[in-house]
Amino acid sequence: MRALWAKPPREAPFDVVGVGQCSIDHVAVLDGYPPYAGKAAIQSYRRLPGGQIATALFACARLGLRTAFVSSVGDDGVAEAVLGPLRAAGVDVSRVLVRAGATSQLALIAVDARSGERTVLWHRDPRLAIPKAELSRADVERGRALHLDAGDPDVAAWAAGVARAAGIPVFADVDTVAPGVDDVLRAVDFPIVSSQFAAERFGPEPREALDALAGFGARYPVVTLGERGAIGGVDAERIASPAFEVPVRDTTGAGDVFHGAFVVAVLEGADAPRALRVANAAAAMNCRALGAQGGLPTRAELDAFLAT
Repeated sequence: MRALWAKPPREAPFDVVGVGQCSIDHVAVLDGYPPYAGKAAIQSYRRLPGGQIATALFACARLGLRTAFVSSVGDDGVAEAVLGPLRAAGVDVSRVLVRAGATSQLALIAVDARSGERTVLWHRDPRLAIPKAELSRADVERGRALHLDAGDPDVAAWAAGVARAAGIPVFADVDTVAPGVDDVLRAVDFPIVSSQFAAERFGPEPREALDALAGFGARYPVVTLGERGAIGGVDAERIASPAFEVPVRDTTGAGDVFHGAFVVAVLEGADAPRALRVANAAAAMNCRALGAQGGLPTRAELDAFLAT
């Protein structure tokens, strides 16, 4: 199969610019979930950095790409816990906005110790919305690729339009059905959506979502399927890629890491099956540690994993 993105690479200061969310995650490991209105003891607890785009960019940086982040945090003293690890990994966070009086995005994450599966409750202060007036075309055009979520749909659609006009491939992580999401999806080359989003928005069969996203203009839409891997579509062809079997400690962030590794693979000239395989491998590796960013592989580690 041909490369997913065969255009000559643009000269740019960064390989990937990410526009979207970061979070502080309160991760509690439980022996089992309590019944409704019940109680359960916490086996262990940690406060860890996370967030869709932040984690994907961290994954890209660990795999050798130059990355830059456009996001927002509150002035509640949490920002450094979220941004410090990104900065240490080489992610440029100079365009992360600090919103006065706002609470930084947070998530309460319960991890089932028996399976590693997680349940997420999240909160995003409305004051964290990124105003388009505070962004410029240069924020987007400084990258060879754009990766975004739909937390602020108007900003995401605008950024995607700027990128496409500049010949920059656009990747998106969309997992919540909300007003404005379709406008984002219509401006994306590589939309990667969760199976839950696909079912809620397009119907129970992942292939329905692939057909619909292709109709929106996607070059290569993908639906992630958790422990069943992922499925993508190029024209009429459907490419299924199974997940890798690993000892799972925590599934938090697996989808975000999938996105980051997928971006890396596409920029390196991967074809459709290879991009899914690389992304599935990185996601599986991250599941072996606690937290959204706990098991991010280096390039050498990912290559060794794929080889074995």
